[in-house]
Amino acid sequence: MFLENTVNPKEQFGWIEVICGSMFSGKTEELIRRLKRAKFAKQKVEIFKPMVDQRYHEEMVVSHDANEIRSTPVPAAANIRLLADGCDVVGIDEAQFFDDEIVTVCNDLANKGIRVVVAGLDMDFKGNPFGPMPALMATAEYVTKVHAVCTRTGNLANYSFRKANNNKLVFLGETEEYEPLSRAAYYKAMLKEKVGAIEVTSEEVVPPQKKSNG
Repeated sequence: MFLENTVNPKEQFGWIEVICGSMFSGKTEELIRRLKRAKFAKQKVEIFKPMVDQRYHEEMVVSHDANEIRSTPVPAAANIRLLADGCDVVGIDEAQFFDDEIVTVCNDLANKGIRVVVAGLDMDFKGNPFGPMPALMATAEYVTKVHAVCTRTGNLANYSFRKANNNKLVFLGETEEYEPLSRAAYYKAMLKEKVGAIEVTSEEVVPPQKKSNG
């Protein structure tokens, strides 16, 4: 369980919290919960998200269950450093879509005494570490991994399986395009895709018919 850090007024340093997991695991919901608690405590909070993410709303961070909080869309990580001046808490959603500078930005903010709460996918649809998330998880004081429920087995899911026929790394979607799978279900689904993609490269050679002398 994550517990907010005890603030020591003599130590003017913040910290980084990372919330990671698969699609439909509740990452954004947990991010919003923490930020709303900070707002209730009268702390100055700013929330940022990549400009590419406009699935639900241009200016709102919205979870899959329609929980929302106002945010500022930015085209690059460097913009966050400029816009977060004077904040007590900075929230960042869909961090995997930002450029690698997001790691430096988060550490710079934490070193200035700001609490930084980051949410993002830890793996892409191929099962590989996603963008800057591994580096963020390594430098964070707190890492919370949340899980979805596998749609095929009912077990805990930590993979985001892409059902849509699209190989782009950045491809926004919902339940029509993605489903959360456990390791076993994901392995079987990927194996089925590979087998289905195998093509016959040579035609069967039919031996010529022998002519009869009769």
